[in-house]
Amino acid sequence: MRPTVHLALIGAGIAGLACATALQRAGLEVSLFDKSRGPGGRMSTRRGADWQCDHGAQYFTARDPAFRAEVARWQRAGVAGVWEPRLGTFDGASPQGRESTVERFVGVPAMTAPARYLASALAVHALTNIEQLRQQTHGWQILSAEQGWLETRFTAVLLAVPAPQAVPLLQQAAPELAALAGSAVMRGCWALMLRFAAPVDLPFDAAFVNQGPLRWIARNSSKPSRRGEETWLLHACADWTEAHLEEGSESVAAALLSAFGQLGGPAPQDWTVHRWRYADTEPALHEVCAWRPDIGLGLCGDWLNGGKVEGAWLSGQALAEQALRSFARC
Repeated sequence: MRPTVHLALIGAGIAGLACATALQRAGLEVSLFDKSRGPGGRMSTRRGADWQCDHGAQYFTARDPAFRAEVARWQRAGVAGVWEPRLGTFDGASPQGRESTVERFVGVPAMTAPARYLASALAVHALTNIEQLRQQTHGWQILSAEQGWLETRFTAVLLAVPAPQAVPLLQQAAPELAALAGSAVMRGCWALMLRFAAPVDLPFDAAFVNQGPLRWIARNSSKPSRRGEETWLLHACADWTEAHLEEGSESVAAALLSAFGQLGGPAPQDWTVHRWRYADTEPALHEVCAWRPDIGLGLCGDWLNGGKVEGAWLSGQALAEQALRSFARC
């Protein structure tokens, strides 16, 4: 009789969710672990009493046919929609209009919606921080900071976490995979969420910024199905973030608000700051995924596939396909 295949997948961002979904559809048992309160990774939305703001990924594109089909499935489920912002670019003090043929998608009614939709069909163990892996005679065992060594023996362990978080988990189990993760240079991003009592009168809904500390400005309230107070999102550029990574939130907010003001933005009623420690990879890697069939250990994530939401989803799918080919031969 064929032994039961039970996989541990660490990381419930889009890469992990895509991988787990494909594996479960093929009939395998998957347990998904994430240290956060909910799924989504950087497809994230901050919420307050009467406001919400997407403070991680701002939108996603869908060029690959398989991912386009997945996004269409999300649209039919009502968890994704097209965003058509008035787009601008700042190369100086005034925004230049920017025409774009790019189709931009967002989660509906928040960027977290596609991730929550995928997670609803999976066994997700939230608030579970995995600190160590060890290979036993009858499979892999994982150590949780909250629960100690879990009794379950897993056929394989798949990691869908930022590269720097993967390195310590892999150093003893698979040094060459640890080296691959260690070669990825991931950079941070400061995000500032602004709240206003009334709509802000600016000639754009989103703008790329090519000067100063800012990289991106977006009127979150212009996205479909957003409700509550007027909110805007400011993303700092990677170089500025890295230079100010350990600064306090007050000084970071002051610098970004000053830059926003120089571009015509008014002072907000209130603000909230968030530091993404691992936001992008420079330069981007293009391995897509990594899989060791001999020991049952794999890696996926946007950092392995050029970054972005689409790259993350495709990376998770690719790892699932490689793993399934291995188990089919068992």
